[in-house]
Amino acid sequence: MDSVQALKALFLGLIEGLTEFLPISSTGHLVLFGHLIDFHSDEGRVFEVVIQLGAILAVCWLYRSKIIALLRGFFAGDRASQRFAGSVLLAFFPAVVIGITAVDFIKGTLFNPLVVAVALIVGALVIFWTEAKVRQPTTHDFDQLTFKQAIVIGLAQCVAMIPGTSRSGATIIGGMWAGLSRKTATEFSFFLAMPTMLGAATYDLYRNADVLNQNDLGYIAIGFCAAFLSAFLVVRALVRFVENHSLRVFAWYRIGLGLLILLMYYLW
Repeated sequence: MDSVQALKALFLGLIEGLTEFLPISSTGHLVLFGHLIDFHSDEGRVFEVVIQLGAILAVCWLYRSKIIALLRGFFAGDRASQRFAGSVLLAFFPAVVIGITAVDFIKGTLFNPLVVAVALIVGALVIFWTEAKVRQPTTHDFDQLTFKQAIVIGLAQCVAMIPGTSRSGATIIGGMWAGLSRKTATEFSFFLAMPTMLGAATYDLYRNADVLNQNDLGYIAIGFCAAFLSAFLVVRALVRFVENHSLRVFAWYRIGLGLLILLMYYLW
């Protein structure tokens, strides 16, 4: 295993975990830093998707008590638990359809710095607009979530297939427009990430297993562990932050990052 490549994998894993659940686009950061450190081959794209499992495992660990309680309630016939599981699956379904039918177009056409930069800036404007226009939330707990709200969030997640949009950002904003509080929308985004990211990573591994070798798997393991550790630190902090603050600070960050990527795009 090449030590330089291993350090690159470690660095990108940390970036993935730090940015995956913030509404600032982990893909945007990975595209930017992947180009900066020359880590953007076909194997690199698989790496970027699979290390997301490290980030989602951190969420599973942090919310393990709630996940276990929901699973117990689901199999015990608890209607609230079954309804919540149905909401997650309903929100997940649109991404499955779009992901399977459009994956080649998305990866072949949209994964470039220009698209990422524009999506970052447009997403920032949507955040500003949402913070200015959205009404008082009506849903403050998962038990109040309706199937209609779940569909709205699921459709919003589909927009995040455009690199640079941010999956967490799209689902949080979609949740707020559907009437969820920031905290509830953020935590629902975490639960929706579980099947979405697991499905994307598994599908990508299946489709690209032939381009990976033993060293690639080693780099993926390094990135996976780094993503887990950094996401572990970010998730709880994000929930505490959104309870008392707007998302505008993330919008300003997105604009700055988008402009930086545009500048570097024309210099590359």
